[in-house]
Amino acid sequence: MSALGLAMVEAVPSAALRPYVTRLTAYRERPGAPVTRAEPAMPGAVLILAFGTPMEVDGQRLTAFAGGLGDRFTVTRTAGPTEGVQVFLTPFGARRLHGLPMRHLTNRVLPAGELLGPWAEAAVERLAATPSWRDRLALADRLLLARLRQGPEVGPEVPWAWARLLESGGRVRAPELAAALGWSHRHLVARFQDQVGLPPKTAARVIRFGRAARLLRSGAAPALVAAECGFYDQAHLNREFRALGGVTPGQISPRPRGGRAAS
Repeated sequence: MSALGLAMVEAVPSAALRPYVTRLTAYRERPGAPVTRAEPAMPGAVLILAFGTPMEVDGQRLTAFAGGLGDRFTVTRTAGPTEGVQVFLTPFGARRLHGLPMRHLTNRVLPAGELLGPWAEAAVERLAATPSWRDRLALADRLLLARLRQGPEVGPEVPWAWARLLESGGRVRAPELAAALGWSHRHLVARFQDQVGLPPKTAARVIRFGRAARLLRSGAAPALVAAECGFYDQAHLNREFRALGGVTPGQISPRPRGGRAAS
């Protein structure tokens, strides 16, 4: 257990799950006092399959919950013991898992049962009954894959455009993507809002922020990060970090590498 009362272990998703899920993390938190965090915007969606004390998420008290992509940070508060599995989904994994247009989940967090029905409650019960963290992660992998296989498929065009944005660190412009696909800008935006939940320009902004945060964690200076990631200047970098992360670039520090897991 870490000094902050948080322990976790991460698993690489199975090959069949990787187009939809980027990370699976089992965790347990025993805070000695309430812990408030600013969860940054990220180029993906999160599903929490948890049990224990509900967490405050943007003013809601939730245990198992999910949401979509957003262009702002989310405030959470953990006041009591909780544990479970955190699932990091690609936009297309979230679209297929929830089975509804992602624009309905933009900047929103909802109870998992409201989005996923009885599947969510059954998944949480089975995970809670599995004491080994490695077994819990393997079970989550199987449950997610079975659910995702029942979801609606998406065409290849938006995933291709999304991959271009990721590869460029958010520096490819929407008109370039539309031209490459032979689409109008309006059609590109509509498809992105359905499958990603954000228009391409906003998605690029979130991706650029994420790349800048990674560079800062690696020890790069803010001025160099601003230039490397395509911000106008360091003041622009500062504004984006406050809006998307709830922090300043100077508050970014190297992230601990994992935690000690209990079986």
